[in-house]
Amino acid sequence: MTDSFDKRGKSFEEKFSHDEAVDFKMQAKAVRLFGLWAAAKLGLEGEAVEPYVLEVMDADFERAGVGDVIEKVKKDFDAKGIEVSQHHLENEYGQHLKEAIKQMAQG
Repeated sequence: MTDSFDKRGKSFEEKFSHDEAVDFKMQAKAVRLFGLWAAAKLGLEGEAVEPYVLEVMDADFERAGVGDVIEKVKKDFDAKGIEVSQHHLENEYGQHLKEAIKQMAQG
């Protein structure tokens, strides 16, 4: 009986690990899409886009959640004189999260 509990526990651990990995990939994809959107709004083109997107992605590791990413983009917009509300950025991120989910579901 202990063996079946051990197997069941291991199965739950594997599922949890898998779900965490999928969630991480989905969030990373959403942040990347959000960074690409922000780069375009900032007028970045060509070789300047990818380094900026990487900066946005790096910001995601400062704290849990996406607040750090949104704050980074907000500061960058403010520095360029682009007026945008926190609410608008949160909604924009939400749209990119939906797109990331859609892309991952398609494979």
